[in-house]
Amino acid sequence: MSLIAGKAYTFGNNIDTDQIYPGRYLELTEPEEIARHVMEGADSSFPERYQAGGIIVGGTNFGCGSSREHAVIALKTAGVKALIAESFARIFFRNCINLGLPLVICPEITQHVEEGDKLEVNLETGTVNNTSKDRKIQGEELSEFVLNFIKAGGVKPYYKEKNL
Repeated sequence: MSLIAGKAYTFGNNIDTDQIYPGRYLELTEPEEIARHVMEGADSSFPERYQAGGIIVGGTNFGCGSSREHAVIALKTAGVKALIAESFARIFFRNCINLGLPLVICPEITQHVEEGDKLEVNLETGTVNNTSKDRKIQGEELSEFVLNFIKAGGVKPYYKEKNL
């Protein structure tokens, strides 16, 4: 689980939760229905062209806006393996941890990755290897505390596992 590989899908700066999961779909309750609209607000073609197992790469302030968990549910249920961004909105970052979606802060990542590049992400070291360009980019490593939540699939599964 600490090494994740996938195809890069790139986005710019200030991708907010309404772009990740548009508010007009908030009445949907089933994760599979929610996932059908992932990133639709940022790129209307994304749900059709996205292949599960991808890694989303963003610029600064990824996940800004509302604190809705729907955005993380949409990403995770759609099969996004990890998120890499130059920075994340604080509440979104915590929602990803709480729901077990791996993410790495990696300054300047957008300068080293293009749409379609093959990436390998090491969550323990914060290293992103762009195998398409034979380039390693150093991001921030996650603490053991956070890694435990992500490996368990989120906060609730972690505590269920620990308390059973």
